[in-house]
Amino acid sequence: MSEWSEGYVTDIGYTHGYYHELNPLRARWALLLKGWAPPDVRQACELGFGQGVSLNIHAAASPVAWWGTDFNPAQVANAQRLARASGAEIRLFDDAFAQFCQRDDLPMFDFIGLHGIWSWVSRRNRELIVEFVRRRLRVGGVVYASYNTLPGWAVFAPIRHLMARHAAVMTAPGAGMAERVDAARSFVERVLEAQPQYAKVAPTVAGRVQRLQRQSRAYLAHEYFNHDWEPMYFADIAEQMAEAKLSWAASAHLTDHVDPLNLTDAQRALLRDIPDPVHRETVRDVLVNQQFRRDYWVKGALPLGPDERRALLRQQRVVLAVPRAEVRFKVTGTLGEADMAAGIYAPVVDALADHAVRSVEALEAAVAPAGVHFEQVVQAVTLLIATGQVHLAADHDPGAVRSRVIGLNQALARRAFDSTDGGGWLASAVTGGAVSMGRFEQMFWMLARQGEPDPARWAAAVCDVLFRHNERLVKDGQPLQSREDHLRELTERAQRYAATREPMAAALALG
Repeated sequence: MSEWSEGYVTDIGYTHGYYHELNPLRARWALLLKGWAPPDVRQACELGFGQGVSLNIHAAASPVAWWGTDFNPAQVANAQRLARASGAEIRLFDDAFAQFCQRDDLPMFDFIGLHGIWSWVSRRNRELIVEFVRRRLRVGGVVYASYNTLPGWAVFAPIRHLMARHAAVMTAPGAGMAERVDAARSFVERVLEAQPQYAKVAPTVAGRVQRLQRQSRAYLAHEYFNHDWEPMYFADIAEQMAEAKLSWAASAHLTDHVDPLNLTDAQRALLRDIPDPVHRETVRDVLVNQQFRRDYWVKGALPLGPDERRALLRQQRVVLAVPRAEVRFKVTGTLGEADMAAGIYAPVVDALADHAVRSVEALEAAVAPAGVHFEQVVQAVTLLIATGQVHLAADHDPGAVRSRVIGLNQALARRAFDSTDGGGWLASAVTGGAVSMGRFEQMFWMLARQGEPDPARWAAAVCDVLFRHNERLVKDGQPLQSREDHLRELTERAQRYAATREPMAAALALG
């Protein structure tokens, strides 16, 4: 183990993921839902930014000045490559938290984000994070943090322990992390085949172990195999955040804002009788068996009056980020999958079907003839955002960041030609964040930007890439074999992209 890594996995890269909750616009909406005044975010920071995908997208697609650190130099190098491609105002460091906290060239921040950090670093590093926030977050500023939570991890913690121990003591000293992950997965399967008493009193464990086989090695390495791994009760986390003068403001997981999706009538009644917000959230975690939390914390939360809250919600602009025909009126909460009421959600989506940006106020006026009132519009927008079908739109002029977005998206799309783990996102100058775009869609997008208008030629170019890399498409559960079958399938996908996604890409200013 290298000393600089402090037991954190470094020999397999972090995933190239994007996380909407790190977008200050998402924080603004969540705070308004709860009746808190949102900050005007001009300076932002991400601690432990991984591959830097979220950080670069937010820096390129908005006028916010972003800073960040990640102690893994390989990941910083990737983030710097993306930053050069966009030319965004972004300052990246490979400092450990102890070093970064001591820098004297940092501004005061309005937003600080940490995704996948809190539960996977040492107690000392958590103390450093709290100290950094205390010193560098403006009054009124927001912290986003995600972390593993009890009681949801209590049942599976023994499996994690066995996997980490097996990787540490039962694999060859020179084995790479990918080999250690595979060996540990196989080992815990053998443990369950031996029918331990533990599995009998924890019957959900078997299913979760089976799901390990479908998860990527990179994800498993960073989730399960770090030296430090500590799920915590919400009340304990709140106590530590209070040391930086932070109070809990809102869940960043927007389906949490709609209680009927997650709680029974009896459970909601129980929570209503608990006035203390920290204790209420702690009890809620027990009711839903919470495993992973995503939260916004505020330094000096300022409550809004009802009229001011409604006015600010009405000012927020939104845009449909998927083709109208692909909208799915389903949402999943703790209690399972639920239907979105067609009488409310269909008029809202129809009003956004042209992908033009509209304010909530304009949306409210458009759906009023259908009998949909303000609070229903707000809930509909919230769940459509939560399902990734509607995005919040930024206030800035998309043209002001267009060149940066184009540069970044070309860099992201080029990766799709070389790798199956490109991330699946492109930056939007309209939303200030990312839009989901699959690997082949990114390739079609890139080929169109290179001046090729014919979808059939897109398909042929992508087919060449797949055969050059010895990759094969899977259709109806079976891998395609012949080049002709691949061309036929890719041509269908390219034509569908040209008809539905290409107009949407233009509307969302992807470049």
